[in-house]
Amino acid sequence: MPRFPARAASLLRYRKDPVVMWTVRATAAAVLSYAVAVRLSSEPAPLTAPLTALLVVQVTLYATLTTGVRRVISVVAGVLIAVGFSAVVGLSWWSLGLIILAALTVGQFIRVGEFVNEVAISAMLVLGVTQLASQAWDRVLETLIGAGVGLLFNVVLAPPVWVDPAAESIVGLARRTRNLLLGLGEELDGPVPVERAAGRLYEARRLDQAVTDVDAALRQAEDSLRLNPRISEGLLARLVLRTGLDTLEICVVVVRVLARSMTDLAKRRNEDEPLFPADTAQALQELLEDVGAAMVSYAVLVTTPVSDNAEQAENRLAAELSAAWDHRETVADMLLRGVQQHPYAWQLHGSLLAEIDRILDEMDLEHRTRRLMEELDRAAAARHERSARLAGFRRLVRGWRPARREG
Repeated sequence: MPRFPARAASLLRYRKDPVVMWTVRATAAAVLSYAVAVRLSSEPAPLTAPLTALLVVQVTLYATLTTGVRRVISVVAGVLIAVGFSAVVGLSWWSLGLIILAALTVGQFIRVGEFVNEVAISAMLVLGVTQLASQAWDRVLETLIGAGVGLLFNVVLAPPVWVDPAAESIVGLARRTRNLLLGLGEELDGPVPVERAAGRLYEARRLDQAVTDVDAALRQAEDSLRLNPRISEGLLARLVLRTGLDTLEICVVVVRVLARSMTDLAKRRNEDEPLFPADTAQALQELLEDVGAAMVSYAVLVTTPVSDNAEQAENRLAAELSAAWDHRETVADMLLRGVQQHPYAWQLHGSLLAEIDRILDEMDLEHRTRRLMEELDRAAAARHERSARLAGFRRLVRGWRPARREG
């Protein structure tokens, strides 16, 4: 009996995997397009239809609609080129070279972007199974069937919204950064070898790759929100997540600089000399704990829907930022006294405070609100500009009348 909940949880986890969902949806669309093509095409094996469906179906509805047209154009162009060649020559090494050259050249002229290779791929596949020019319309029909089924498949059965995986990755990035700050704080009251400090710096640099991975997950989530009929406030959700990641990315960069300052400070200490006196190390450790906790709370806030516990997350972030600023003042006084004992390190002490100030400023609630409003205004202005261009085009079309021929 206990195995059933575990299996259900495993299936739910797979359902949230974009790769798994794309695989299932693409397979279903390809099979459906083949079934339709068998009824409408005179070809005994209309494989061009499922081929096109596989190319058109994407993880998100937005990607399907935006790339589907170019994919269809590229496939149709490849099919027509292959049928034209098959009417003149058969399949040989030199004809294959000519068709690839022609397909890539045509692909550049018709501006299908990153799908230029698919013109050549489609041409080669069709050339291998097409030897009669009379089959041209069948191949074009199969292509249109596959494209239509692929587009309708994602329109009627909208793909899942990939916000949850992106939110989990954002929170995961914040927690990973917090763990780094905790590790830095635990080493402040004792001697720190330069090799260990450099290891922390290397760990901070590896966070750049984590930011890249989170950005990829967020781009997929943003695409899943666009044109999705199940989402009523997709623009706001996209901007909240994007501005949140931008802030965390800045914080990650500053943490890397902070780790660099710690490494430089370790180089200026003797082998048996701690980085800071015991009381200063304790206060600075508490400050880094507050900063790390605030980063996690900030990530939770930007990934929490307004209808849930957003207010609770905002209050928690405000309390942690307030505690961090209080500890910051204490640390500033202690570092000032420490500079009098180690005047050669005053620049590094000042940089530590400046870096912590930058992180806290980035996560400030007023700063977040102002940034979000600026992005909303920018998006509204862009939408108004697109509407104005579309209205102008409509007026141009309505105002055009064909010239009457004089009797």
